[in-house]
Amino acid sequence: MDPILKIDCVTKRFGGLMALAEVEYEVRRGEILGLIGPNGAGKTTMFNCIAGIYEPTSGQVVFSPEPGKNIVTNGFKSEKVTKLGIARTFQNIRLFNDLTVLDNVRLGCHCRTSSNFFGAVLRFAAQQREEQKIIDSSMHWLEFVGLGKNALSDASSLSYGNQRRLEIARALATEPKLIMLDEPAAGMNPQETQMLIKLIRAIVAEGITVVLIEHDMKLVMTICERLVVLDHGILIAEGSPKSIRENPMVIEAYLGRGAA
Repeated sequence: MDPILKIDCVTKRFGGLMALAEVEYEVRRGEILGLIGPNGAGKTTMFNCIAGIYEPTSGQVVFSPEPGKNIVTNGFKSEKVTKLGIARTFQNIRLFNDLTVLDNVRLGCHCRTSSNFFGAVLRFAAQQREEQKIIDSSMHWLEFVGLGKNALSDASSLSYGNQRRLEIARALATEPKLIMLDEPAAGMNPQETQMLIKLIRAIVAEGITVVLIEHDMKLVMTICERLVVLDHGILIAEGSPKSIRENPMVIEAYLGRGAA
């Protein structure tokens, strides 16, 4: 399978702190890849480098929205990265709690709109058609994640697990080719986690590649086809869940002796 994303010797420094040290791996198109490791391993820093929040100190992030089309995204702002087709959620939920569930998802759609300020103010016919398209798309993704009936509720009224799913719906509304989920199961009960597993598989069935950071090893070992393991900013292992579970370096750094 051809790579949709290539992390090419990426290093990220913050002053004297080395957060990532020459990390190299690929994400294959259409797979579910898990990025795991202990706290402080550099996982969220890696997501931020991919998403355009941080620029790598050295190395390259290469995104291929289509086979044969390779784009080095170093220096791109997050808005441009999103338009290219990379979406993400955050470890800490970032919703607009005073807006409705529908309006939160509509915000994700607006990265694909073409209407200008005057069109929005004067309500030209083209702008009205585009706005209706945004509403239809937003409702589609809300139904997709199981929140269609909550569309007109305030985001703050949702349960914690449903707020996580709303964040995923908003990310999907940007029409990504690749979505990065930062600890999507955090705070979920077992039933919500099972629903999340089904949702992630449904996302892949839509043709979207998934990369996730997650500490729930049962979820990771169940759903991921490959795992990349970081420790103190260094890639220490890469492979199938079975090979990672049996890797002595990973057991020592992260999983513990009981995992093997």
